[in-house]
Amino acid sequence: MSKISLIIRREYTTRVMKKSFIILTFLSPLLFAGMITIPLWLSGLKGLSEKHVYVIDRTNQYRQVLKSNESYKFEFIDDQIDNVRTKKTTGDKEFTAVLLIDDDLSKNPKGATIYSQEQIGVDLKNYITGVLNKYVEQKKLEEYNIPEINQMIEKSHSDIKISSIKWDKNGKEVASSAELALVIGMISAFIIYMFIVIYGAQVMSGVIQEKTSRIVEVIISSVKPYELMMGKIIGIALVGLTQFFMWIALTAILSVSVGAILGPHIDVNSLHQNASQMNIGMPGIESTTTESSVSYIFNMLDGLNLVKTLLFFLVYFLGGYLLYASLFAAVGSAVDNETDTQQFSFPLTLPIIFAIYAALYSVQNPHGPLAMWCSMIPFTSPVVMMVRLPYGVPTWQIVLSLSILAASFIGTTWMAAKIYRTGILMYGKKVTWKELWKWLNY
Repeated sequence: MSKISLIIRREYTTRVMKKSFIILTFLSPLLFAGMITIPLWLSGLKGLSEKHVYVIDRTNQYRQVLKSNESYKFEFIDDQIDNVRTKKTTGDKEFTAVLLIDDDLSKNPKGATIYSQEQIGVDLKNYITGVLNKYVEQKKLEEYNIPEINQMIEKSHSDIKISSIKWDKNGKEVASSAELALVIGMISAFIIYMFIVIYGAQVMSGVIQEKTSRIVEVIISSVKPYELMMGKIIGIALVGLTQFFMWIALTAILSVSVGAILGPHIDVNSLHQNASQMNIGMPGIESTTTESSVSYIFNMLDGLNLVKTLLFFLVYFLGGYLLYASLFAAVGSAVDNETDTQQFSFPLTLPIIFAIYAALYSVQNPHGPLAMWCSMIPFTSPVVMMVRLPYGVPTWQIVLSLSILAASFIGTTWMAAKIYRTGILMYGKKVTWKELWKWLNY
C-alpha cells in the first residue's frame, strides 16, 4: 500500500470515528426532516382559541359584514374607545383588538383603525382588510346600477396558466419548470459552497495542529511533504462525501417516515391555497389531488435529469474542494497558529463568496455573460455552474469548464506543495506574502 493511501486511511478513519462527526451526521438529517415536515404539519393545525375583536361602528353599516367564525369573534359595542382601553365597558374580559370605524370606508379608505394592547398578527389584519375591501368594492359596483354587473366581472376574470415543455435530443416532450430548476440549482450551489468552506478549513486546521504539536516532524521523516499534503486533502474529501451521502439517505428515510405519520393531518388543498395567495405556487400544479401534484413534480424532475445533475455535482464538488483545499493546506503550513491565518485565508474565501453572489444573479439569466464567464473561472465555476446546469448548458462549455478546473487544481497543487514543503517545518517566524513568493521560487 502506498504512503498516500496510508495517510488517506488515517485521515478518514480518525475523523469518521470522532463523536462530533457521528453526532452531526445523525443529528443534521433530523433537523432537515423537521424543517420539511413540521411546517406542513403545523399548517394543518387550527388555532387553539378564537380571537375576540370588539367593533365600534359609528356608521352602522358593517354589522352584517364582519361576521364571527371559528377563528374570529366580532362583538359590536357602542362606547368610546378610551373606555374600552381602560376596560370600563368590558370589565375583565380579554380581547385581542378593537376595530374603530368612524367614517364611510367607500368615501374615506382610512376611516378604520385597529387598537390593541399587544401587536396584532398579520392574519387578523389581513382578514379584516379583505372583508371590508370586498364589501366596499361590491357597494361601489352597485352604485353604477348596471344589470348583472357581478356576472360580467366574474366572466371577465382570467386564470392563465402557462405550462413549459422541453424537447429532449430525440424530440420527446417532457414537462419542465423554471422554478424547480432554480431550487435545485441554488441548493446544489449552496451545498458545494458550504462543503468547500467547511472541509477546506478542516484541512488548514489539521495542518496547523500537526505543526504546532510537532508530530509532523515524525511524519515527515517517513513520507514526503507532498504525499502528506495530498493524503490529508483526499482523506478529508472522502469524509465530506461520506457525510453528504449519509445526510441524503437519512433525510429521505426520515422525511418519508414522518410524512407517513403526519400525512393524514396535512391539508394539501389548504397548502395549495396558501401558496397561491403568496404567489409561490408552481405553474401547472392543480389543487385537485395529491397524486396528480406528485406525478407532475416527478415528471418535471425527470425532465431536469437528476442523474446528470448529481454526477456533475460530485465532479464540481471534488474539483472545487481540491482546488481550495490545496491552498488552505499551504496557508496552514505557513503559519504557527490559527490567529495568523486571517491575512492569508481571507483572500482565498473572497472568490467563493463572490461565487454565491454571482450564482444569485445568474439564475435570472443562466446563459448571460456573467453566468458564462463565472462558470469558466475555476475559483467560481463549482458554484455558478451548478446553477446553470438545470437550465441546460452546451457540452463544449461543460468540457471547457472542467478542463480549466482540472488544470487549475494541478497548478495550485504544485504551488501549494512548494509552500507546504518549506513552511511545514518552519517555526517562530511571521510569514508575509513576499516570503511566500520566495518559497515558490526555491
